Amino acid sequence: MTVRASFPALGTSAVVAVPQPRLLEPARRLLEEEVDRIDRACSRFREDSELSVVNRADGRRVEISQDLHEALAVALRAAHVTNGLVDPTLGVDLRRAGYDTTFALVRARDTWHVVARPPSPRRWRRIELYDDPPGVRVPAGVELDLGATAKALAADRAAARIARVLRTGVLVSLGGDIAVAGEAPDDGWSILVSELHDSSLDDAGPRVAIARGGLATSSTTGRRWHTDAGEAHHVLDPLTGAPAVTPWRTVSVAASTCVDANVATTAALVLGDAAPAWLEHRRLPARLVGSDGAVRTLGGWPSDREAIPC
Repeated sequence: MTVRASFPALGTSAVVAVPQPRLLEPARRLLEEEVDRIDRACSRFREDSELSVVNRADGRRVEISQDLHEALAVALRAAHVTNGLVDPTLGVDLRRAGYDTTFALVRARDTWHVVARPPSPRRWRRIELYDDPPGVRVPAGVELDLGATAKALAADRAAARIARVLRTGVLVSLGGDIAVAGEAPDDGWSILVSELHDSSLDDAGPRVAIARGGLATSSTTGRRWHTDAGEAHHVLDPLTGAPAVTPWRTVSVAASTCVDANVATTAALVLGDAAPAWLEHRRLPARLVGSDGAVRTLGGWPSDREAIPC
């Protein structure tokens, strides 16, 4: 038996699950603290966040906290290991595509005039990250967006901290970015696989179980909005700065951390037809749903027929 609590966070929902009722409230408080720290460091939509200060620095070096330093190091590592498929320098492109405020406000707009840009890949290689004291220099005209990594990092950090402080097994979900730590239930943590970031854990759908690491799902169906160039979504192709043209509407991946899982799902959506081979080469269990609804599983991910019944 497990108990869980949820609350709104980061434009989505946060969930924490633990095996004993007495642990639930302290686990929730620890999760809230980690969410607040990552939001103050990494939000693109808060004027007072550290990331907003960096994005306004116009090429100047900015001293930053260890929280933002870690988040930037993780984002740059993601860019390196995916050869730029997951790029943290797409802030301007997301604004030009219409994702310039919280998604609730983006979705409420009637339409958006898309402003294209000339391709400018590999801008992430020009970011200078300093260790002592922590600081960063971002090229003038470049704005950072850590959407592919920061929320997953918060899930990893929160799960690890809760397990350490409370000496318990724990599952943390931030909008479907899931991390587990500590001792898992005998049958693992049962997880609903859904393309909607705000789905309830009790909704119908295929389920899988994990005992360690993380699981993430990225989709082009949930965060969509209208523009004068057609419907847009939030997963951009770094080569074009436009929403990725992909045959997949949803990709789910299990990996050793939630960050690694989320990086892989984002890269797979951008890769399109080449995604299955890329995932198989990395031996990552994955579930891909095509635009026609057809499901493909890789790397030991169970078929939907073999998934845990709801």
